[in-house]
Amino acid sequence: MTTLPADDEAIAEARQLRDEFQRFLREYEFGMREIETKISILQDEFTHMHAYNPIEHVKSRLKSPDSIVEKVARRGIEADFDSIRQEITDIAGVRVTCSFVSDVYRLFDLLTAQDDVTVRIVKDYIADPKPNGYRSLHAIVEVPVFLSTGTVMVPVEVQFRTIAMDFWASLEHKIHYKFSGQVPDHLVQSLTDAAEAAGELDARMERLHREAHDVNQRVIEA
Repeated sequence: MTTLPADDEAIAEARQLRDEFQRFLREYEFGMREIETKISILQDEFTHMHAYNPIEHVKSRLKSPDSIVEKVARRGIEADFDSIRQEITDIAGVRVTCSFVSDVYRLFDLLTAQDDVTVRIVKDYIADPKPNGYRSLHAIVEVPVFLSTGTVMVPVEVQFRTIAMDFWASLEHKIHYKFSGQVPDHLVQSLTDAAEAAGELDARMERLHREAHDVNQRVIEA
């Protein structure tokens, strides 16, 4: 039996770990694709069969290895794949931006009603916004991914929000990044005020949408 020199053995172990990590992340990528496909099918159905598409756009992201490692260290999670699978549920993420708040809940219901989608966690930050004003509907769902080695259940974080919520969250993220998380108090208050204004805008636009629909129905029936 040939024994590898210490340096070569370390390199071989590093390569093996890298390959295992890539296979691990691939499962999450496949799970993310499953959710993307389900959302895309709903989007096409609404467009072609209902003449109304509640989905404005969809974005997906997969956490980088560095981001996962940092989260494992920060939360004191055991550095093995089974522990990471159990404790970190947002490795794969899909964000669905809708036109109105009612569309958010409608899309959530349609997605989670599917037979192969299992809901693990739901956090409704629309009904109960975060203290800083953040609003969105978060769900951790599991979907089966069929591999040559068997079926694995993969968690995917799905966020549903309106255009106004998405705009606010994007701006808030940029401001926190700019100040490295130490945002001046007056800007924090301004962001909170802006979140309230965004919520009021959502409510007002939904009322206008319903009124426009009602007027159109009366014209059709006249």
